[in-house]
Amino acid sequence: MKTISLVNDFLWSFPLLFLLMGTHLFFTLKLRIPQRRIGKALLLSITPEKQETSSRKASDHKRSDRNLSAFGALATTLAATLGTGNIIGVSTAVALGGPGAVFWCWLTGILGMATSYAECYLSVLYKEKNTEGFFVGGPMYVLKNGLRHKTLAKFYAFCTVCAAFGVGCTTQANSLTQTTSSTWGLSPHLVGIAAAFVSGLVILGGIRSIGNICMKIVPVLGILYIGGCCVLLFLHRDVLAQSVLLILQYALAPKAAIGGIAGYSLKQAARYGIARGLFTNEAGIGTSAIPAAASGASSPSRQAYVSMTAVFWDTVVMCLLSGLVIVANMLKHPESLLHVNETGLADAAFAYLPFGGSQFLSLSLAAFAITTLIGWSYFGEKAFAFLWGDQNINVYKLIYIVMIYIGAVIPLNVVWECTDLINAVMVFPNVLALFLLRDKIRPS
Repeated sequence: MKTISLVNDFLWSFPLLFLLMGTHLFFTLKLRIPQRRIGKALLLSITPEKQETSSRKASDHKRSDRNLSAFGALATTLAATLGTGNIIGVSTAVALGGPGAVFWCWLTGILGMATSYAECYLSVLYKEKNTEGFFVGGPMYVLKNGLRHKTLAKFYAFCTVCAAFGVGCTTQANSLTQTTSSTWGLSPHLVGIAAAFVSGLVILGGIRSIGNICMKIVPVLGILYIGGCCVLLFLHRDVLAQSVLLILQYALAPKAAIGGIAGYSLKQAARYGIARGLFTNEAGIGTSAIPAAASGASSPSRQAYVSMTAVFWDTVVMCLLSGLVIVANMLKHPESLLHVNETGLADAAFAYLPFGGSQFLSLSLAAFAITTLIGWSYFGEKAFAFLWGDQNINVYKLIYIVMIYIGAVIPLNVVWECTDLINAVMVFPNVLALFLLRDKIRPS
């Protein structure tokens, strides 16, 4: 464990940060700044694609209808990425890197949209149909069909399965029980059983069940959380401009600590801001491209634009709002920071909501944890099927559901360290494929 921890500290300090930020910047320039078309991308995400069916067989059209819609693929991606990273992750970034970490996290989202576009474009380009007529894809299929490297494809798929059991399952279940235990005193065993049962009903229903639930729940959760942030920003409107200026000042030249908690150096501001941004939006890791390939979209560019908006909502909007709320609270109520640890800045800020702030934040964290459990189950399912076939997929689902309960009741320091290492390892084959196949990617 000590060795794994040292390796993680090294990889997630600057090697991976430079690699991923360099990748983001490279594809931003190569694809002629696809971020400038975010308005078009947002419109495409809610506009059904017109299908030309006259020259297609009726059976093929019926099969296509069984796949996810473009919005369903986006909702599944957001289900897996929205969650503790947007709230607790931003809180720790500000605590460890100062207010300037908010800017670096936001910048990671802005540039990361280009990498997300590239990942999703290639995944749609190299997707396949399985025996049941569903589209399947992701970095493992890009490595297999694009680079013709089956060994590397299997390695990435294996890492994805491990990550699904780790960051997507046990860690989220544990976060859920910690939240419900501290706020309402609920038994971890009871919460674990309930989470496994509720998530299991959706997971066993397959991709259409996952997509339908995510399309209904994720937008509501996002709107409620954004609404709560907006209420707090309105209450702190007298320090809002000062908060923005403070974030910008600390991003380039961090000053002394506020309340004894935040603000160290420019190096730390960039490190923690970028790391938390990369962790929450997963641009560069490649997993968000898996549901993109499951859509029935015929145009790689169209689906890539739609899937790119996941990074926009996840990091550019929600992480920024969380950061602004935390920094504004630090200025408005510095006394609330006394005896608060690095994960408690969000709790301190949301306590000032006029309608049960602590309960609202706990409910948000719990709900986001459930949707992450559901969304990540699909990532792992497709990787498992890539390795061992669709006929064994129920084995994976049952193991995943059992792991939800196990994750809810066990200490997770070992799982976190191993998951961080797996995520770091997944970056390298994914980024390698992006660069070697860069000429296949076309902005429309």
